[in-house]
Amino acid sequence: MIHSTDSPIATIRDPRHGSQAEVHTGFGFNCFRWQVPVEEAMHEVLWAAPGFEDGSQRASGSGIPILFPFPGRIRQGKFSFEGKDFSLPTGDGKGNAIHGFVLDRPWRVTEQLEAKIHAEFQASQDAPEILGLWPADFRLAATYEIAGDQLHTQFAVDNPGEDRLPFGLGLHPYFRLPGAHFVRDVNPRVQVPVESYWELDELLPTGRVLPASERGKLAQGVPFSKTQFDDVFTGLASTDGEVRATVREPGSGLGIEIRFAEAFRECVVYNPPHREAICIEPYTCVPDAFHLREQRHETGLRVLEPGESWSAHVTLRFGNLSE
Repeated sequence: MIHSTDSPIATIRDPRHGSQAEVHTGFGFNCFRWQVPVEEAMHEVLWAAPGFEDGSQRASGSGIPILFPFPGRIRQGKFSFEGKDFSLPTGDGKGNAIHGFVLDRPWRVTEQLEAKIHAEFQASQDAPEILGLWPADFRLAATYEIAGDQLHTQFAVDNPGEDRLPFGLGLHPYFRLPGAHFVRDVNPRVQVPVESYWELDELLPTGRVLPASERGKLAQGVPFSKTQFDDVFTGLASTDGEVRATVREPGSGLGIEIRFAEAFRECVVYNPPHREAICIEPYTCVPDAFHLREQRHETGLRVLEPGESWSAHVTLRFGNLSE
């Protein structure tokens, strides 16, 4: 069932638990607000810039931006695939293309229930002007479902065309801290189970993979005050097919957990300049994957044949992580 409304802001909720989320369907299908009650207090888990609702803020700077068909940067906005050259708009201030085509465009809502919303974006239907920018048409479907203290997301990619479809998918969630739910004199610990990272030059991978210990003990957990990241990590440790990263308050165990499928083989960790949030970003491929692929690096770039599909999930939880 789809609830007709003139507003592009959709709300989903778990009435029994009291948690709720808001999704901007007209601006990248971005879940920019997620509120969870803990001990009779409502906590804002995601950070979003004031005014994000009206579309006046940077699409990649708030909530949970969806990055597709490429996460991160493509050098100078140019790449080749199967003998054909492509040129993309540049937008990172350094002359590179960044974060794909879907994070700032309207999506089509195909189902909305009280606790769940599903939407799709297909290039040929929703933005035909971008068809010449990418090797193939694509369809990306996403679902947000709220259940208690968890926000589940499911993604599916389909190749509806006649050409092979290369792609990467990334999420760029902004986890709010230390304000609303962390006591200000408590230093939250950030833990991501990484073994290595891609060396970067001007935020583009050089192809060298180095030990993560050179960027701090992120796998063991580091205090937020010690973090200063804009790095692409790899070599992620998983359990039962999922990678688990956390940001938690020492002592109480209150915190944020992100779990994502092993298909997300890279993870960007980023401190926004305002330092009111930290981003733990699962990527299915390394940024600038096309150029690294030409150098015979293993990048995670996926290619779907016509008619093929692919899916993966990401789950967020806020609460007492020691339970």
